[in-house]
Amino acid sequence: MKKIAILQSNYIPWKGYFDMISAVDEFILYDDMQYTRRDWRNRNQIKTPQGLLWITVPVLVKGKYHQKIRDTEINDNDWAANHWKALVQNYRRAPHFEEIALWLEPIYLTKTYTHISQLNRNLIEAICNYLHITTRITNSWDYNLLDDGKTERLADLCKQAGGSEYISGPSAKDYVEERVFTDMEIQLSWFNYNDYPVYPQLWGEFTHGVTILDLLFNCGKDAHKYMRHVSP
Repeated sequence: MKKIAILQSNYIPWKGYFDMISAVDEFILYDDMQYTRRDWRNRNQIKTPQGLLWITVPVLVKGKYHQKIRDTEINDNDWAANHWKALVQNYRRAPHFEEIALWLEPIYLTKTYTHISQLNRNLIEAICNYLHITTRITNSWDYNLLDDGKTERLADLCKQAGGSEYISGPSAKDYVEERVFTDMEIQLSWFNYNDYPVYPQLWGEFTHGVTILDLLFNCGKDAHKYMRHVSP
């Protein structure tokens, strides 16, 4: 049985995103979808002494109301240095900061990215490598996408990838039609993001929904202990 998950790329996603990647055999980045503003595609939250802070990658969106995520360009040359500075300022006291910085700093300071999809995938793959997640990661445009039907596109994409089970996030229950998967003989399962254990965290009250970098800086190689599907 081959398990498939299909999600848009996010910028330095939270731990649940990587838990889902580890739970499947192939993870398809669904960046053929329309780019949505004020979403997780180009921003995420870190913890600071003053509370949660959004760090956002500037992108070109003016007048581009229907552009796909994969076509969305980054619109600044200084964002990477600014983001790295914010990470250093707020996590340098974390127990595993230096260990993570060895491979993370070059991604921010020695490479250039033109599109948000390119940046996101680079970071996602680097984090997976650190966590020893070996799931195959592909792009939706590696396949022949249907033109119409939200659920039909997902089910057909899963079928093309050779999937027999589709793992979906719980928020998709609002629009996914289960019968479409049933008709294509694909099992539909819902991923559970609940009940993650608390881990040692800097700066006040514990918060689950921040970037996974928070977990890595604080816990290093023990990060898997605070996720359900990631092995040591």
